This record gives sequence, C-alpha cells and structure tokens, in this order.
Amino acid sequence: MGRRIAFTPEDLIACYRAGVFPMAESREADRLFIVDPERRGVFPLDRFHIPRRLARTIRQDRFDITINQDFLGVLDLCACAGPGRDSTWINPAIRSLYGALHSRGVAHSVEARRDGRLVGGLYGVALGGAFFGESMASRERDCSKVALAHLVARLRAGGFRLLDAQFHTEHLAQFGLEEISRSAFKAQLEDALQARGDFFRFPLSASGAQVLQSIAQMS
Repeated sequence: MGRRIAFTPEDLIACYRAGVFPMAESREADRLFIVDPERRGVFPLDRFHIPRRLARTIRQDRFDITINQDFLGVLDLCACAGPGRDSTWINPAIRSLYGALHSRGVAHSVEARRDGRLVGGLYGVALGGAFFGESMASRERDCSKVALAHLVARLRAGGFRLLDAQFHTEHLAQFGLEEISRSAFKAQLEDALQARGDFFRFPLSASGAQVLQSIAQMS
C-alpha cells in the first residue's frame, strides 16, 4: 500500500500501466490509496479451468449474459455488502472514476440477468492485451462464475494475454488462478500492454455452448 492520493481518470490508467491499482478503506471512505501487492493473482488464459457442475450451468444458459449494457448497475452490485462480506471498498470516488473509464471505452462489464433482472456480473479495465478484473458480484448461485467464463472466452478470442485478478483467493483458485511475484506480474504486464486486444471480437450474444467450446479450444 502507498500514500493516499487524489485520482483523475488519467491517473487511474497510468496506475494500471504501472501494475498498481487504487482502493478505498471502505465504502464510506472519502479517500483512495494505491495497492502494489507483493504477490499477484492471475488467470492463465490458456489454462482456465471450468468445474464440471459449472459447465452444465453454462451450457443450460440459465442467465442472459450481456456486455456493457449496465456498467454502473454491475458496479453498484459489487459495492453492496453480501453473503461473506460485510463491507466493500467501492466508494463514490471509485464509482465516478470507473464510470468515466467506461465512458471512454476502457472499462467494461459483463452482466448476468434472470428474467430481465440484473442478478450479478463483473467489471474491469482493458488496456492493450491486458484485462484487470476489479470486482464481481452474485445475487444468484453461479451467475458471477458464468460471467467470468464468458469474459475468459471473450479475452482469448480477442487476443488478450493477461487476466489480472489482483489477489489469490480459494474461490478463484478453482478456475486455475495462479499466484506470482510482483516482478513476474510486471513482466507479463509489459508484454501484454504491447498487444492489441479486441474486447468485441467474440459475439456479443454468445451462447454458453459457444463459450465452452471456445475455452476448450484454448487448452
């Protein structure tokens, strides 16, 4: 962690290019600080693992998955307390900054809906061939996991080289998340930033079967 600082959208992009990112101490906090973890959680995009039960859920298309249809709605879901977390770090400054990046086409969301209602999803930042996953939320079982699978298929199809998850967790380890050193992460980041990832190469209305087929072809 580093010093507290006032951020602009340009500062935020510079942080990601340098391999660091901002957080707030709580949802109620009015200031941000820079985080530069010694150990970093990353998904090897060519070895992403989908557990068998989740694969069945993805194939059944239980959720309607959309891209960038309700970025702030996803962010607000992520900002809310939920099962297993009493508070979050997404404060009004974070909401404003990432909303600005979304308006510039730099930040993206993957939404999961059931009967038209937003029930989960994830959001993050895309620069070059790197995607920095920020947060995910789920109001129904597996919906954020399904969104993650759709994201991975999209990144691979678009030529991305790095999917940053920031921290290693047991929840994410089931998908093949690896923990690497700060120096190894920044080497991967430097390589990924040289690529030209296309976030929209994969079909916007891809079915679960298409997602599973795409990920299977990576392995």
